[in-house]
Amino acid sequence: MSQVRSEIDRIDAALVDLIAERYGYVDRAWQLKMTTQEGAVVQWRIQQVIDRVKARAADKNMPPEMIDMVGAQWRNMIGWFVQFEEEKLRQAQEAAKAKSGDNGSA
Repeated sequence: MSQVRSEIDRIDAALVDLIAERYGYVDRAWQLKMTTQEGAVVQWRIQQVIDRVKARAADKNMPPEMIDMVGAQWRNMIGWFVQFEEEKLRQAQEAAKAKSGDNGSA
């Protein structure tokens, strides 16, 4: 049993490492979005990611309930990342306004 637990711990660590790596790319994405009209919420992309993750889970022969759970977990994670991007974009826009001397008052 200890070997099984060690492997589960190894996998958990790898999952955290991969989510941290994903965070790094999301952190870069909001910076790139500063130069586009695209906001933090891109519905077609969110659905594309969910569909791909669920298809991968199905390809790995996970039970249907687990496929749904994986999709829900990804949607939850993406929701957090979207909030993160929105906040970073808002902060950057406020900083740009302050730097240009436009504080929004008339």
